[in-house]
Amino acid sequence: MAAEDRNITSEVEAVLDKYVRPYLAAHGGDLKVAGVEGGVVFFHLTGRCAGCAAADQTSEELINRELVERVPGIKKAVLANGISPEALEQTLLLLRNHPSF
Repeated sequence: MAAEDRNITSEVEAVLDKYVRPYLAAHGGDLKVAGVEGGVVFFHLTGRCAGCAAADQTSEELINRELVERVPGIKKAVLANGISPEALEQTLLLLRNHPSF
């Protein structure tokens, strides 16, 4: 199958759903794919995994390994820098509901 005939994002999501998200969910987290470009999957960790000190290790040992091994054409997975939209939304909600703000 030619690369242009594949929907690589769907393949990435299927692998994440089966092999990665259950592990993250057990720790109160999840991830969102920010994009796939040139064989690199960019993602944000969400929930309890967002901002976790073990995030780099999680991406290197779990997410990267599963995607590289199971999705042809994926070279690596990279934790996208910055605040995930979900983390920002949660923070704003907490601030809006705080009595001193």
